Amino acid sequence: MVGSIVQGAVGFGLGLVAAPMLTLLAPDLMPGAIQVVNLTLPLFTLAVEWRKVDWRGVGFAILGRLPGSALGAVIIVYVSVYTRGILVAVMVLVAVALTARALSVPRNSYTITSAGFVSGVTGTATGIGGPPIALVYQDAKGPQIRATLAMFFFLSAAQSLAILAFVDELPAQALLTGGVLIVPMVLGFLVSGPLRRHLDGGRVRVAVLVVAAASAVGLIAQNVVTQLWGS
Repeated sequence: MVGSIVQGAVGFGLGLVAAPMLTLLAPDLMPGAIQVVNLTLPLFTLAVEWRKVDWRGVGFAILGRLPGSALGAVIIVYVSVYTRGILVAVMVLVAVALTARALSVPRNSYTITSAGFVSGVTGTATGIGGPPIALVYQDAKGPQIRATLAMFFFLSAAQSLAILAFVDELPAQALLTGGVLIVPMVLGFLVSGPLRRHLDGGRVRVAVLVVAAASAVGLIAQNVVTQLWGS
């Protein structure tokens, strides 16, 4: 629900907030469970703002995401749950650092395709694929960035779910859990509307970074403790 509020208010952030916590609570169900939610939430944004989608940019991003998703699938198959948990946390912290510095990235076919590739790797392997694309589009107008990211997230989640199923890393329990999470997702999206209109964007952004960083640090600590306890 919190991740949905964040993404509804600022355009992305569902994975940043939710993926570390879901990985902490149920690592065997990740990233399949979060991808079910990633597939569903963008439909609400597209229902209102689909006319603002930058289709050319989406095309380049998906072109880059295809090979990136294949590499992400290899990581899923050959990398342990523990290591993937650390990868999720590191990905979140890197995204937080880049977002906090508000780097200016030129938006062209090369940068969009490159961002799509990185998003494919991290999105398929960890469920967090939004930050690379969001960084490229950070200077776009609100409706365009929300609509473009929503279309990219929808297509990306569908692609990742198909790849996870192909490599037999999409258990039924993950799909069921993802389906259950749609309910708080919808509630969060409904709450995000008034917040988007009344809250200062800078404060929301700071809150996102703090929550995401805290979740990532907690996930690293949990994985390290579990590994030491097991050994």
